[in-house]
Amino acid sequence: MASNRSVVIAALIANGSIAVLKFIGFLLTGSPSMLSETYHSISDTGNQVFLLIGIRYSGKEASRAHPFGYGKAQFFYSFLVSVLLFGIAGWESLKHGYNAILHPAHGGGGTFSLLGYGPYNAVWVNVAVLLAAIGFETYAFKEAFAELRRQIDEYGWSGLVEAFRVTSDVTTLTAFTEDAIALAGAAIALVGVVLTEVTGNHVYDAVGAVVIGLLLMGFALALAWENKRLLLGESLTPDVESKLQDVIRTHEGVRHVDHFRTMFVGPGRGLVTADVSFDPALATDDLDDDIREIEEKLKAADDRVRIVYLEPEL
Repeated sequence: MASNRSVVIAALIANGSIAVLKFIGFLLTGSPSMLSETYHSISDTGNQVFLLIGIRYSGKEASRAHPFGYGKAQFFYSFLVSVLLFGIAGWESLKHGYNAILHPAHGGGGTFSLLGYGPYNAVWVNVAVLLAAIGFETYAFKEAFAELRRQIDEYGWSGLVEAFRVTSDVTTLTAFTEDAIALAGAAIALVGVVLTEVTGNHVYDAVGAVVIGLLLMGFALALAWENKRLLLGESLTPDVESKLQDVIRTHEGVRHVDHFRTMFVGPGRGLVTADVSFDPALATDDLDDDIREIEEKLKAADDRVRIVYLEPEL
């Protein structure tokens, strides 16, 4: 949990600073790409705020109304980020870029600027801001990547693709993907404003805004899809379930395992339930000790196993 919070805080500081710089760049130059990137960084900053709320809320103790705790709050807030922030920011960026292509004088690629600057006469402002943004985002990206790499090594995943598909740590996943998209968006905006300055054709800057919008909307859909599987109660992966069943089967006195089920009830928090058939020759008084030992073995086998319910059958 602490590592998740540090990743989010690093991204929050980076994105908040970048949003201010990008907006200043837009006001000075009127660049459509800079406005799209401002939307992008504002959505990223809001993203981190929602994720921090999710981390804080998920830390509440279990209650009668929520006997398995509040861990799924992180899934909900991450889903909310994808729908409200990235979807809206992506749509606004796309719309602004499209309008700038059709109507350069009214879409942000025309005459507006603060302090009397022309829209592209101060291109150095945008270049400096975007280079600073790339520097900030690289720092945040490295923090998120280090945490994701730690999980890949710990759980033996094949790489980033599998991690994206099976991880329950949506907070780190969201921060990592958002930082990667932010780096790509800053690079696209940089190319757009430089090409516009070199060629004198505003369309490159406007197209950059469109591409950034599409990038954000694509990420919104992907993130929403990943959170859906966890909100609906996804199980641990088949290989992990097989390992956990072997732990139960190999315990002395166990004959076989029936109705084995698992589910993530929060990031890195797995629930395991099973009906276990014991040797009828076992003394009933010893069953409690056996069940306790099996629970401890399951938790030792995988640190994501936090809650265990075993139903003994004789």
